[in-house]
Amino acid sequence: MSDSSNTQNSFNQPTWRNALAGLQMLFVAFGALVLMPLITGLDPSVALFTAGIGTILFQFITKQQVPIFLASSFVFIAPIAYSVQTWGVAAAMGSLFVTGLVYVVIATLVAVRGAGFLHRLMPPVVTGPIIMVIGLGLAPIAVNMAMGKTGDGAAELFPYVDSLIVSMSALFTTLLVATLGKGIFRLLPIMAGVVVGYIMASIMGMVTTEAVSDSAWFAVPNFITPEFQLAAILFMLPVAIAPAIEHVGDILAIGSVTGKDYTKKPGLHRTLLGDGLATSLASLFGGPPNTTYSEVTGAVMLTKMFNPRIMIWAACFAICLAFIGKFGVALQTIPAPVMGGILILLFGSIATVGLNILVKAQVDLADQRNLVIVSTTLVFGIGGMAIGNADFSLTGISLCGLVAILMNLILPKTKVDEDNLDQEAAIAKDLIDHNRS
Repeated sequence: MSDSSNTQNSFNQPTWRNALAGLQMLFVAFGALVLMPLITGLDPSVALFTAGIGTILFQFITKQQVPIFLASSFVFIAPIAYSVQTWGVAAAMGSLFVTGLVYVVIATLVAVRGAGFLHRLMPPVVTGPIIMVIGLGLAPIAVNMAMGKTGDGAAELFPYVDSLIVSMSALFTTLLVATLGKGIFRLLPIMAGVVVGYIMASIMGMVTTEAVSDSAWFAVPNFITPEFQLAAILFMLPVAIAPAIEHVGDILAIGSVTGKDYTKKPGLHRTLLGDGLATSLASLFGGPPNTTYSEVTGAVMLTKMFNPRIMIWAACFAICLAFIGKFGVALQTIPAPVMGGILILLFGSIATVGLNILVKAQVDLADQRNLVIVSTTLVFGIGGMAIGNADFSLTGISLCGLVAILMNLILPKTKVDEDNLDQEAAIAKDLIDHNRS
């Protein structure tokens, strides 16, 4: 049967099959969806709820034309963790609400000027090192958790040897499923790693389930109302730029899977708008920022289920799960070493995506201009450079992102740079598909 016939059949499925397909899509996204809030200290039940309502809002804005599921964005892990520690959860949510509005501004600019300006503002020499910083900057958190410590390494939660056994079992399971898995199972490396790691942690006596037995079956998630603090907002705003570029890559990826050009219909401005408003909506309930999920794109490619209504079913199942109290509490019993083992591979893969952007775009690091931008961005981001005072400072991804963009705009371009700019931008558009697994 031809791909076109498969595509048509996916739109003619009975409702019950679409519902089952939606449940499968949620299953594929589930591991990454709940892992992000668990790392940052947010409520995974809230994340499930906001992923559901965010996906429904996105489908409404894009007129149910793009088979995309939105859920927790890993790009925001470090900024959220810092923001929560510095200003509190409510202020972090307020900053994320404004961050979502940045997408709205970008969507407006894309509608007026086209998508080309995004790639001129952030060519591969800028996006590559920024994404590398996102992964490498988080590496200490993964290692500390894998060794049984808190993410910052300040306290030991579990014995070192026991933690290594658990974390390495989760890590090896994740990488084996990612590389050797077949069919739909290859799309579930995080889920497999969590299950095996959780079993090992139970054997080691790391899991306590009293809270699960004491909790109610039905419970309203721990929603949080955002607060707006200028310092937190200014810290978070620059972080929105990299996910916006990532969004373009995700839309191109799902377009290549379905054989449609979603940058034209419904239009990149609509997909950016949907993503941004979904992020702002999530923050109003205390949920993490939403982003398009590459795992679900892989599942769409494998199953040939191209009907966007399937994603609405997935969203509805996510919302329902959010109100099962015992389920949400059970997720929070996952020990730190289990997550640490998986995060070693996850954060490393994020850094590799950034490196791959530089390699595939053939960015010449022998060129002094490129070398200056990449090296300064990496050291600023990974080294923890901070600029400001006690009231307000830029650090981490926020600082290195702004520095990379400003250096790219200010430093003089060579004749070769000018000639190759459009070519690099075209290559970058096909590369920035953030593969979390």
